[in-house]
Amino acid sequence: MSMTPPLRLIQWGLAVLLAHGWLGAGMVWAQTAPVGKPIRLIVPYAAGGPIDVTARFLAERVKDSLGTVIVENRPGAGGNIGADAVAKAAPDGLTIGIAATATHAVNPWLYARMPYKASSDFAPITQMVRVPNVLVMNTDTAKRLNIDSLKSFLAYAKAHPGQLNVGSGGNGSAGHLAAELFKTRAGIFAVHIPYNGGNPAQLALLGGQVDFNFDNLATASANIKAGKLLALAVTTAQRSPLLPEVMALSEVLPGFSVDTWWGLVAPAATPKDTLAKLNQAFVAALRSSEVRERWSQMMAEAVPSDSESFGRFMASELAKYEPVVKASGAKVD
Repeated sequence: MSMTPPLRLIQWGLAVLLAHGWLGAGMVWAQTAPVGKPIRLIVPYAAGGPIDVTARFLAERVKDSLGTVIVENRPGAGGNIGADAVAKAAPDGLTIGIAATATHAVNPWLYARMPYKASSDFAPITQMVRVPNVLVMNTDTAKRLNIDSLKSFLAYAKAHPGQLNVGSGGNGSAGHLAAELFKTRAGIFAVHIPYNGGNPAQLALLGGQVDFNFDNLATASANIKAGKLLALAVTTAQRSPLLPEVMALSEVLPGFSVDTWWGLVAPAATPKDTLAKLNQAFVAALRSSEVRERWSQMMAEAVPSDSESFGRFMASELAKYEPVVKASGAKVD
Protein backbone atom coordinates (compact mmCIF):
# COMPACT_ATOMS: atom_id res chain seq x y z
CA MET A 1 0.00 0.00 0.00
CA SER A 2 1.53 3.31 -1.08
CA MET A 3 1.79 6.25 1.32
CA THR A 4 1.07 9.87 0.37
CA PRO A 5 4.29 11.92 0.75
CA PRO A 6 4.05 14.27 3.75
CA LEU A 7 4.34 17.47 1.66
CA ARG A 8 1.65 16.33 -0.77
CA LEU A 9 -0.57 15.36 2.14
CA ILE A 10 -0.18 18.82 3.70
CA GLN A 11 -0.96 20.51 0.37
CA TRP A 12 -4.05 18.31 -0.06
CA GLY A 13 -5.22 19.16 3.45
CA LEU A 14 -4.81 22.90 2.83
CA ALA A 15 -6.76 22.62 -0.41
CA VAL A 16 -9.66 20.92 1.40
CA LEU A 17 -9.68 23.58 4.12
CA LEU A 18 -9.66 26.38 1.57
CA ALA A 19 -12.43 24.79 -0.44
CA HIS A 20 -14.67 24.62 2.61
CA GLY A 21 -13.77 28.11 3.87
CA TRP A 22 -12.19 26.73 7.04
CA LEU A 23 -8.78 28.35 6.59
CA GLY A 24 -8.33 31.59 8.53
CA ALA A 25 -6.75 34.87 7.42
CA GLY A 26 -3.51 34.02 9.22
CA MET A 27 -2.97 30.92 7.06
CA VAL A 28 -3.70 32.90 3.88
CA TRP A 29 -0.97 35.34 5.00
CA ALA A 30 1.41 32.39 5.29
CA GLN A 31 0.79 31.58 1.62
CA THR A 32 1.26 35.15 0.36
CA ALA A 33 4.47 35.84 2.29
CA PRO A 34 7.30 33.33 2.82
CA VAL A 35 7.26 31.90 6.32
CA GLY A 36 10.01 33.06 8.65
CA LYS A 37 11.22 35.97 6.55
CA PRO A 38 11.23 39.44 8.16
CA ILE A 39 9.28 42.36 6.78
CA ARG A 40 11.35 45.31 5.61
CA LEU A 41 9.91 48.73 6.48
CA ILE A 42 11.65 51.44 4.43
CA VAL A 43 11.83 54.91 5.98
CA PRO A 44 12.80 57.44 3.28
CA TYR A 45 14.54 59.71 5.79
CA ALA A 46 17.57 59.55 8.07
CA ALA A 47 17.51 57.75 11.40
CA GLY A 48 16.57 59.67 14.52
CA GLY A 49 13.85 61.94 13.16
CA PRO A 50 10.16 61.79 14.15
CA ILE A 51 9.19 59.56 11.22
CA ASP A 52 11.99 57.11 11.95
CA VAL A 53 11.22 57.04 15.68
CA THR A 54 7.51 56.31 15.15
CA ALA A 55 8.28 53.63 12.56
CA ARG A 56 10.64 51.81 14.89
CA PHE A 57 8.26 52.05 17.83
CA LEU A 58 5.40 50.66 15.73
CA ALA A 59 7.56 47.87 14.31
CA GLU A 60 8.13 46.60 17.85
CA ARG A 61 4.39 46.59 18.55
CA VAL A 62 3.49 44.25 15.65
CA LYS A 63 6.07 41.50 16.26
CA ASP A 64 3.51 39.14 17.78
CA SER A 65 1.18 39.38 14.77
CA LEU A 66 3.58 39.87 11.84
CA GLY A 67 6.93 38.63 13.10
CA THR A 68 10.13 40.62 12.78
CA VAL A 69 9.85 44.02 11.08
CA ILE A 70 13.22 45.55 10.19
CA VAL A 71 13.35 49.32 9.70
CA GLU A 72 15.66 50.38 6.88
CA ASN A 73 16.56 54.04 6.36
CA ARG A 74 16.90 55.11 2.71
CA PRO A 75 17.21 58.94 2.79
CA GLY A 76 17.89 61.24 -0.14
CA ALA A 77 16.19 63.47 -2.73
CA GLY A 78 13.58 64.71 -0.30
CA GLY A 79 12.39 61.18 0.43
CA ASN A 80 12.15 60.13 -3.22
CA ILE A 81 14.92 57.50 -3.03
CA GLY A 82 13.28 55.52 -0.24
CA ALA A 83 9.79 55.86 -1.67
CA ASP A 84 11.02 54.63 -5.04
CA ALA A 85 12.57 51.58 -3.37
CA VAL A 86 9.14 50.68 -2.02
CA ALA A 87 7.43 51.26 -5.37
CA LYS A 88 9.86 48.95 -7.16
CA ALA A 89 10.00 46.19 -4.53
CA ALA A 90 8.42 42.77 -5.04
CA PRO A 91 4.70 42.95 -4.13
CA ASP A 92 4.89 40.02 -1.71
CA GLY A 93 4.14 41.75 1.58
CA LEU A 94 7.76 41.64 2.68
CA THR A 95 8.57 45.24 1.73
CA ILE A 96 6.48 48.14 2.94
CA GLY A 97 7.37 51.76 3.52
CA ILE A 98 6.48 55.21 4.71
CA ALA A 99 4.41 57.59 2.61
CA ALA A 100 4.58 61.19 3.85
CA THR A 101 3.35 64.65 2.95
CA ALA A 102 6.55 65.33 1.04
CA THR A 103 6.88 62.04 -0.85
CA HIS A 104 3.24 61.65 -1.85
CA ALA A 105 1.74 65.15 -1.96
CA VAL A 106 4.47 67.78 -2.47
CA ASN A 107 7.39 66.19 -4.34
CA PRO A 108 5.36 65.15 -7.41
CA TRP A 109 4.75 68.86 -8.11
CA LEU A 110 8.11 70.10 -6.80
CA TYR A 111 10.54 67.83 -8.67
CA ALA A 112 10.88 68.14 -12.44
CA ARG A 113 11.60 64.40 -12.70
CA MET A 114 10.11 61.80 -10.38
CA PRO A 115 11.23 58.15 -10.23
CA TYR A 116 7.75 56.93 -9.24
CA LYS A 117 4.08 57.86 -9.62
CA ALA A 118 2.62 58.75 -6.26
CA SER A 119 -0.91 58.22 -7.55
CA SER A 120 -0.50 54.68 -8.88
CA ASP A 121 2.71 52.95 -7.74
CA PHE A 122 1.62 52.27 -4.17
CA ALA A 123 -1.08 50.38 -2.27
CA PRO A 124 -2.22 52.14 0.93
CA ILE A 125 -2.12 50.23 4.21
CA THR A 126 -3.01 52.76 6.91
CA GLN A 127 -2.31 56.30 7.95
CA MET A 128 -0.07 56.38 11.03
CA VAL A 129 0.48 59.90 12.27
CA ARG A 130 -0.78 63.44 12.06
CA VAL A 131 1.37 66.23 13.48
CA PRO A 132 -0.23 69.68 13.54
CA ASN A 133 1.73 72.54 12.10
CA VAL A 134 1.71 75.68 14.18
CA LEU A 135 2.13 79.37 13.36
CA VAL A 136 4.74 80.64 15.80
CA MET A 137 6.42 83.97 16.48
CA ASN A 138 9.52 84.87 18.43
CA THR A 139 8.05 85.92 21.78
CA ASP A 140 10.21 89.05 22.07
CA THR A 141 9.27 90.11 18.54
CA ALA A 142 5.59 89.58 19.29
CA LYS A 143 5.81 91.75 22.43
CA ARG A 144 7.66 94.50 20.56
CA LEU A 145 4.95 94.57 17.87
CA ASN A 146 2.08 94.27 20.39
CA ILE A 147 0.96 90.96 18.89
CA ASP A 148 -0.68 88.51 21.29
CA SER A 149 -3.16 86.63 19.10
CA LEU A 150 -3.84 85.56 15.53
CA LYS A 151 -6.22 88.48 15.07
CA SER A 152 -3.67 91.06 16.21
CA PHE A 153 -1.05 89.37 14.01
CA LEU A 154 -3.29 89.67 10.94
CA ALA A 155 -4.16 93.27 11.81
CA TYR A 156 -0.47 94.17 12.03
CA ALA A 157 0.42 92.32 8.81
CA LYS A 158 -2.31 94.10 6.85
CA ALA A 159 -1.36 97.50 8.26
CA HIS A 160 2.35 96.93 7.53
CA PRO A 161 2.57 95.04 4.21
CA GLY A 162 5.98 93.52 3.56
CA GLN A 163 7.41 94.44 6.96
CA LEU A 164 7.12 90.93 8.38
CA ASN A 165 9.27 88.08 7.13
CA VAL A 166 8.68 84.36 7.36
CA GLY A 167 11.35 81.67 7.58
CA SER A 168 11.19 78.10 6.32
CA GLY A 169 13.37 75.05 5.88
CA GLY A 170 13.76 75.80 2.18
CA ASN A 171 11.87 76.47 -1.03
CA GLY A 172 9.13 73.90 -1.39
CA SER A 173 9.37 72.71 2.22
CA ALA A 174 6.22 72.07 4.21
CA GLY A 175 6.73 75.29 6.18
CA HIS A 176 7.21 77.32 2.99
CA LEU A 177 4.06 75.93 1.36
CA ALA A 178 1.98 76.43 4.51
CA ALA A 179 3.18 80.05 4.64
CA GLU A 180 2.35 80.67 0.98
CA LEU A 181 -1.14 79.22 1.37
CA PHE A 182 -1.65 81.26 4.54
CA LYS A 183 -0.53 84.52 2.90
CA THR A 184 -2.86 83.93 -0.04
CA ARG A 185 -5.87 83.06 2.08
CA ALA A 186 -5.24 85.83 4.63
CA GLY A 187 -4.53 88.51 2.02
CA ILE A 188 -1.19 89.54 3.51
CA PHE A 189 2.34 89.85 2.20
CA ALA A 190 5.46 88.74 4.07
CA VAL A 191 8.96 88.22 2.71
CA HIS A 192 9.95 84.55 2.54
CA ILE A 193 13.46 83.69 3.78
CA PRO A 194 14.44 80.07 3.01
CA TYR A 195 17.03 78.24 5.10
CA ASN A 196 18.86 75.00 4.51
CA GLY A 197 16.63 72.82 6.67
CA GLY A 198 14.15 73.08 9.51
CA ASN A 199 16.71 73.42 12.31
CA PRO A 200 18.44 76.51 10.83
CA ALA A 201 15.01 78.05 10.23
CA GLN A 202 14.03 77.51 13.84
CA LEU A 203 17.32 78.94 15.10
CA ALA A 204 16.76 82.02 12.93
CA LEU A 205 13.32 82.46 14.48
CA LEU A 206 14.64 82.04 18.01
CA GLY A 207 17.43 84.51 17.24
CA GLY A 208 15.04 87.12 15.87
CA GLN A 209 16.34 87.00 12.29
CA VAL A 210 12.83 86.13 11.08
CA ASP A 211 9.48 87.15 12.54
CA PHE A 212 7.40 83.99 12.21
CA ASN A 213 7.30 80.57 10.67
CA PHE A 214 5.17 77.46 10.32
CA ASP A 215 6.74 74.58 12.19
CA ASN A 216 5.42 71.17 13.14
CA LEU A 217 4.23 71.00 16.72
CA ALA A 218 6.58 68.15 17.59
CA THR A 219 9.57 70.38 16.86
CA ALA A 220 8.19 73.65 18.22
CA SER A 221 6.51 72.42 21.40
CA ALA A 222 9.58 72.61 23.69
CA ASN A 223 10.21 76.26 22.81
CA ILE A 224 6.51 77.07 23.14
CA LYS A 225 6.47 75.57 26.64
CA ALA A 226 9.68 77.42 27.50
CA GLY A 227 8.09 80.74 26.49
CA LYS A 228 10.58 81.38 23.67
CA LEU A 229 7.94 81.03 20.96
CA LEU A 230 4.36 82.30 20.91
CA ALA A 231 1.89 79.87 19.32
CA LEU A 232 -0.74 81.86 17.43
CA ALA A 233 -2.66 79.07 15.66
CA VAL A 234 -2.52 75.46 14.59
CA THR A 235 -3.09 74.63 10.94
CA THR A 236 -5.35 71.59 11.41
CA ALA A 237 -9.04 71.81 10.53
CA GLN A 238 -9.94 71.80 14.24
CA ARG A 239 -8.04 72.68 17.38
CA SER A 240 -5.48 70.08 18.29
CA PRO A 241 -6.03 68.07 21.48
CA LEU A 242 -2.27 68.41 21.94
CA LEU A 243 -2.57 72.21 22.22
CA PRO A 244 -6.28 72.84 22.91
CA GLU A 245 -5.89 76.42 24.12
CA VAL A 246 -4.48 77.55 20.74
CA MET A 247 -7.03 78.36 18.07
CA ALA A 248 -7.13 76.78 14.63
CA LEU A 249 -6.49 78.93 11.57
CA SER A 250 -9.79 77.62 10.18
CA GLU A 251 -11.59 79.64 12.85
CA VAL A 252 -10.50 82.78 10.99
CA LEU A 253 -9.84 81.30 7.53
CA PRO A 254 -12.63 78.74 6.96
CA GLY A 255 -11.46 75.50 5.38
CA PHE A 256 -7.77 76.09 6.03
CA SER A 257 -6.08 72.77 6.79
CA VAL A 258 -2.39 71.95 6.43
CA ASP A 259 -0.65 69.40 8.60
CA THR A 260 2.21 66.94 8.48
CA TRP A 261 1.24 63.28 8.09
CA TRP A 262 2.71 59.91 7.26
CA GLY A 263 1.49 56.36 6.89
CA LEU A 264 2.29 52.92 5.52
CA VAL A 265 2.17 51.78 1.91
CA ALA A 266 3.19 48.72 -0.09
CA PRO A 267 4.01 48.20 -3.78
CA ALA A 268 0.92 48.66 -5.95
CA ALA A 269 0.46 45.00 -6.93
CA THR A 270 0.50 43.64 -3.36
CA PRO A 271 -2.43 41.19 -2.95
CA LYS A 272 -5.50 42.52 -1.17
CA ASP A 273 -5.48 39.76 1.45
CA THR A 274 -1.88 40.63 2.30
CA LEU A 275 -2.77 44.32 2.63
CA ALA A 276 -5.71 43.40 4.86
CA LYS A 277 -3.43 41.41 7.16
CA LEU A 278 -0.95 44.29 7.37
CA ASN A 279 -3.73 46.79 8.01
CA GLN A 280 -5.21 44.66 10.77
CA ALA A 281 -1.91 44.34 12.61
CA PHE A 282 -0.79 47.96 12.32
CA VAL A 283 -4.21 49.44 13.10
CA ALA A 284 -4.45 47.33 16.25
CA ALA A 285 -1.06 48.67 17.35
CA LEU A 286 -2.00 52.26 16.51
CA ARG A 287 -5.15 51.98 18.62
CA SER A 288 -3.27 50.75 21.67
CA SER A 289 -2.97 53.07 24.65
CA GLU A 290 0.79 52.49 24.67
CA VAL A 291 1.22 53.95 21.17
CA ARG A 292 -1.19 56.83 21.72
CA GLU A 293 0.42 57.86 25.00
CA ARG A 294 3.96 57.60 23.65
CA TRP A 295 3.15 59.63 20.55
CA SER A 296 1.19 62.29 22.41
CA GLN A 297 4.41 62.96 24.33
CA MET A 298 5.97 63.68 20.92
CA MET A 299 3.06 66.01 20.04
CA ALA A 300 1.89 63.53 17.42
CA GLU A 301 -1.56 61.97 16.98
CA ALA A 302 -2.05 58.32 16.06
CA VAL A 303 -4.58 58.18 13.22
CA PRO A 304 -5.29 54.56 12.21
CA SER A 305 -7.47 54.11 9.15
CA ASP A 306 -8.69 51.51 6.71
CA SER A 307 -6.72 51.20 3.48
CA GLU A 308 -9.40 52.76 1.29
CA SER A 309 -9.71 55.85 3.49
CA PHE A 310 -5.96 56.37 3.52
CA GLY A 311 -5.88 56.02 -0.27
CA ARG A 312 -8.56 58.67 -0.69
CA PHE A 313 -6.78 60.95 1.77
CA MET A 314 -3.48 60.71 -0.11
CA ALA A 315 -5.23 61.45 -3.40
CA SER A 316 -6.86 64.55 -1.91
CA GLU A 317 -3.54 65.76 -0.48
CA LEU A 318 -1.83 65.29 -3.84
CA ALA A 319 -4.52 67.39 -5.52
CA LYS A 320 -4.44 70.04 -2.77
CA TYR A 321 -0.73 70.74 -3.06
CA GLU A 322 -0.56 71.08 -6.84
CA PRO A 323 -1.76 74.72 -6.98
CA VAL A 324 0.11 75.60 -3.79
CA VAL A 325 3.48 74.37 -5.11
CA LYS A 326 2.93 76.01 -8.49
CA ALA A 327 1.94 79.31 -6.91
CA SER A 328 5.04 79.24 -4.69
CA GLY A 329 7.32 79.04 -7.71
CA ALA A 330 9.42 76.40 -5.99
CA LYS A 331 11.03 73.83 -8.31
CA VAL A 332 13.74 71.18 -8.05
CA ASP A 333 15.36 70.23 -11.36
